[in-house]
Amino acid sequence: MSRVVIVTGGARGIGRATALRFARDGARVVVWDVKPDEGLAAELSAAGGEGLFQTVDVTDAGAVEAAVAAVMERWGRIDVLVNNAGLLRDHQLVKWKDGRQLAAMSERDFDAVVAVNLKGVFLCTRAAVPHMIAGGGGVILNVSSVVGLYGNFGQTNYAATKAGVVNMTRTWARELGRHNIRVNAVAPGFIATEMVQAMPEKILRSLVERTPLGRMGRPEDIAEAYFWLASDAAGFVHGTVLSVDGGLTPGT
Repeated sequence: MSRVVIVTGGARGIGRATALRFARDGARVVVWDVKPDEGLAAELSAAGGEGLFQTVDVTDAGAVEAAVAAVMERWGRIDVLVNNAGLLRDHQLVKWKDGRQLAAMSERDFDAVVAVNLKGVFLCTRAAVPHMIAGGGGVILNVSSVVGLYGNFGQTNYAATKAGVVNMTRTWARELGRHNIRVNAVAPGFIATEMVQAMPEKILRSLVERTPLGRMGRPEDIAEAYFWLASDAAGFVHGTVLSVDGGLTPGT
């Protein structure tokens, strides 16, 4: 039977590549995003799977629960949840120059990133897990980041949430393994998404220079990591964080 896979934040970038990777394996792929579909569901079906797009705000518990209920009504199971949705609102904690404060990270930006990157992962997983348990097991994959492992300038909010995801992953591994639910995280390095590629050329060069393999990652690199972790080939991999970063973490 084809697996039912939910990918949050699946309309663009890593999420889209991940949804397409599972579709090529014949999965029934559900994409959640706040952005419009733009033909993705049809593209997933054309890739060899069956596609469903749902407009879902992962910070809204009611919307998440309703979306899960719709998936269960349509297909009766959830096999894989990829918690990929994420948000960036970068700023220094306090920007100080020439003896005075110029700016600071706002409470609004801090809360927005925590809501999507941390609370969203919690809400989606909480909604899906009872159905996985009832169905005999499943796989939960969470997106962390290399900055969640070692921090990064100007990313107090983002780095904190990604570190939180690591420890939610480890906690859920302890709680859910007995129910045949494997839980792992992926920590991407610098990936050439639309958002990153819009950065100034000077910054892009510096990112490549910091990566020992000498290139930025592709969304497909992360998609393949998700796909492998969800497969039977990774059947004894549980509670781990897989860095997919071109060697960046050991190079820091």
